[in-house]
Amino acid sequence: MSEQPGTTPKQQFDIQRIYIRDASLETPGAPQIFREQWRPEVNLQLNTSHQSLDTDTFEVVLHLTLTAKLGDKTAYLVELQQAGIFVLKGFTEAQMGPMLGAFCPNVLFPYAREALDSLIGRGGFPPLYLKPVNFDALYQQTQKARQQQQSTVSSGQTGNA
Repeated sequence: MSEQPGTTPKQQFDIQRIYIRDASLETPGAPQIFREQWRPEVNLQLNTSHQSLDTDTFEVVLHLTLTAKLGDKTAYLVELQQAGIFVLKGFTEAQMGPMLGAFCPNVLFPYAREALDSLIGRGGFPPLYLKPVNFDALYQQTQKARQQQQSTVSSGQTGNA
């Protein structure tokens, strides 16, 4: 049966696989760092990327870098790429950006938190609770920054002509 003109095709979202693409833990201050009072300053850097695998299938990767420091000493540095393969059918081009840039990373984040917790624990450190991340807000901020950057580039080009 063909779609009626003016109707939206049926949307399909499916998770095919969730996996760790890359993970590393560095403990440059060990073993001395274990003798320090544990009150770390923690810094989390987070990014996402995606690539098309075929027409409706995408790999989305959540890139996390977590650094814990005691003063100027690095207790640990964890780098993790939590990835997933997602099928997205029937979404408009306008819907694909938020799906790949916010919805899919939101699905991946609990897996990334568990993987980070496991790596940190295996490194001999106390558990670390990562707060939930609002990927919708991050996506909107990224889009706004891109638009501002494009406006600046466009106005800079027209001003020099």
